[in-house]
This record gives sequence, structure tokens and C-alpha cells, in this order.
Amino acid sequence: MSSLLTNTYTKKGLWYGLLGTLFMSIIMLIGMGSGISPIPEPIPAAIAKGLLGNVPQPVIMGFAIITHFGYGAFWGAVLFNWMKTQGNMWYGIGWGVMLWLIMELVVLPLLGWGAFGSAITSKIAVATLVLHLIYGGTLGWGLQK
Repeated sequence: MSSLLTNTYTKKGLWYGLLGTLFMSIIMLIGMGSGISPIPEPIPAAIAKGLLGNVPQPVIMGFAIITHFGYGAFWGAVLFNWMKTQGNMWYGIGWGVMLWLIMELVVLPLLGWGAFGSAITSKIAVATLVLHLIYGGTLGWGLQK
């Protein structure tokens, strides 16, 4: 296990996963702060509330941030280890779309938002797809470097 954590592909994937998560999070927060985003609350915070229950807001946000960035870093490392030197931009974008589909078909229904956010507004699907394309595009960019 320790050799996997010191693996060049793992390290590179972790960093690009963190970077992609940062970019998508910034865009999400700008969209929500400006009122453009149809997302009622940051999805990582909604997940944290569902898991932690009635705890203080700083605990929810801290947990949401740590798990969101950890999740992004993990999947970046998985992709980089799988692709090694054979990946390109399209692999990263495809990876982002795959993670988006998991969120849309599993996570959002568990939150009570419906598949593709349909219980709230179908615009959530488009907004979150854009965010996952940003994440995947960052991973794809890293795969090409």
C-alpha cells in the first residue's frame, strides 16, 4: 500500500484531482453566490447534513470540504493509475461525466432531490454537468502533461 501512495501516478492524480475539485468548487460557489446556479445548497454540504444530522454549521461545512476534496483527489488518483501515460483530455472528461452520472443517479435521489435533480429543477443536471466537465477537463489536462 505504501508503494501505491508514493507512486508518481498516484501523486500526480491526487494533485490534479484536488485542482479539479478546487476549480469546480469555485465555479459552484460563484454561481450560487450570484444567484445564477439552480442548486439550492452546495451538494457536499447537503450530503454532510444527511450523514451528520443536526450538528453545528461549521462542522457540516468542514466535513463537506474535507470529504469533497478527498473524493476528488481519490478519483483523480484512480484515473491516473489506470491510464498511466496513455490518457488524454477525453479520458479526463469522460471520467468527469461518469462521476456526474453517479451523482445524478445515486446521490441526488438519496438526498431527496430526485434523479438529475428532477424533484427540484432539471436545471440542476446541466449545472452539475458543467461542474463535472471542469473537474474532468482538469484531469484530462493533467493526463496530457
